[in-house]
Amino acid sequence: MASLELSLAVGNYDRTRAIFDGRAPIEGCDVRAVALEPEEAFHRAFKFQEFDVTELSLHSHVMTTAKGTAHYVGIPAFVSRLFRHSGIYIRTDRGITRPQDLKGKTVGLPEYQITANVWIRGILEDEYGLRPRDIKWRQGGEEEPGRDERSPLTLPPEIDYQRIPSDRALSGMLEAGELDAVFAARAPTCFLRGAPHVARLFPDYRAAEEAYFRKTRNFPVMHLIGIRKSLVERHPWLPVSVYKAFLKAKLLCMEELGQIGHLATSQPWSVFEHDRLRELMGEDYWSYGAAENRATLETLLRYSHSQGLSPRLVAVEELFAAPTFDLSKI
Repeated sequence: MASLELSLAVGNYDRTRAIFDGRAPIEGCDVRAVALEPEEAFHRAFKFQEFDVTELSLHSHVMTTAKGTAHYVGIPAFVSRLFRHSGIYIRTDRGITRPQDLKGKTVGLPEYQITANVWIRGILEDEYGLRPRDIKWRQGGEEEPGRDERSPLTLPPEIDYQRIPSDRALSGMLEAGELDAVFAARAPTCFLRGAPHVARLFPDYRAAEEAYFRKTRNFPVMHLIGIRKSLVERHPWLPVSVYKAFLKAKLLCMEELGQIGHLATSQPWSVFEHDRLRELMGEDYWSYGAAENRATLETLLRYSHSQGLSPRLVAVEELFAAPTFDLSKI
């Protein structure tokens, strides 16, 4: 029987490397894997559905699921997770020293709907009482002019949301003082260059993020893996086969991170850090699985609906192929 040929796009992370090098094959499949930056993978997936299996923005998948327009079926392999206190960049000459000081300020963002910003707004509201309507939002490319929202938005009328000029970019506007802050997954180049009066709201973001985790137990999910819906309809065995491969790739990654005889990374104390994270966050601190991450996923789903992005409250079960909830055990 011939193998099913699959095209696959995902970031070349330590936890996906075994997919690329063949140590974690997808059963019954001949895989042509391409390493892409997440933004490119998302653009090509949501605009053109170019790949059979692809890394997806979790929140974009939530929105398309809520609207009934999803072209991909999700599997709960969360290849990107990140705390987002680090993603708030401010002008230090605007009296912003705590999250509540952002009230009434003008904040730029590359897209209102990206997962990172949904998490940031939700955390600011839950933990600091700062609501989305308390801020003036300005959308545009972070480094290059012309970036648009991935899909059309209809926001609540109380949200002050506007596009920046078509010839401007957020990093330059923050450096010039035309914005009070920028919320972004990537650090603006003006911050990386050490531009005057540009800093993080949480300079010691690790401490803030650890405190947030200890309180909420949320390790925010950013990206998942999607499989083209038409393929799943023809091959119902495919979601579990893909999921098992990503689980194996992550297991191999974690085994390598714990190997002290020869380091898997270029950080001298990476094994010490790996052990510290297991003590803080649990043995499987980068967990896959819908059941294992239900509370965190439900938090993001609540944020999406309350922020006026999802037209209805989506259930966790709607996001993923049903067989991935019940893997066989020996």
